[in-house]
Amino acid sequence: MNFYQTESLKNLNHVKELAPEQMQAFSEFNKTVFQEGALSKKEKEMIAVAIAHVTECPYCIDSHTKKAKAVGATLEELVEAVFVVSGLEAGGAVTHSTHMENALDSEAADSLYNRSNLKKLGQLQKGAPEGFKAYSNFSATAMKEGKLSAKFKEIIAVAVAHATQCPYCIDVHSKNAVKLGATKEELSEAVLVTSALLAGGAYAHIANLIQSYGE
Repeated sequence: MNFYQTESLKNLNHVKELAPEQMQAFSEFNKTVFQEGALSKKEKEMIAVAIAHVTECPYCIDSHTKKAKAVGATLEELVEAVFVVSGLEAGGAVTHSTHMENALDSEAADSLYNRSNLKKLGQLQKGAPEGFKAYSNFSATAMKEGKLSAKFKEIIAVAVAHATQCPYCIDVHSKNAVKLGATKEELSEAVLVTSALLAGGAYAHIANLIQSYGE
């Protein structure tokens, strides 16, 4: 059996009867988040495509790619947005290497998430210099101005960082975004797109739950 057939989404037609109040609240939440605001509908749909690649929800990738295309996003823009995700996923692993250093240091502080931990990134570079150099080049290339502006890429990065729940990434990219002119309103709307996509991934997979329950 193929778990991911688009026809499985027909099962979502039953959700309204199974959980009507929750379905109504989810629909209102999702609709409101994607309204034009500080970010355009196009920008929000591009962020949604990016976050769908974090959640790895094929239903969400399919749906939001088509919605993004419908409001004017190009394939080049969407691919660049997903490379921001790739760069952030790589960066999350790199920045969390500081915890490995703390684990090996008997004198390390008890607090796991000190901002100052980032000063220890040099240890990863010492341990694997060539790999770290290649990572640094990839990260910089993923975030540089292209079909998407550097500012918008940083806004996407802030959204992605909330999806990956990396506090280092949230800190670094929030500051980068503001330096490039992003407003608090734009960043707030981007984070709510992340929230909607995380909720939407769970919602979409109710289709699989219903399918499995009926077998």
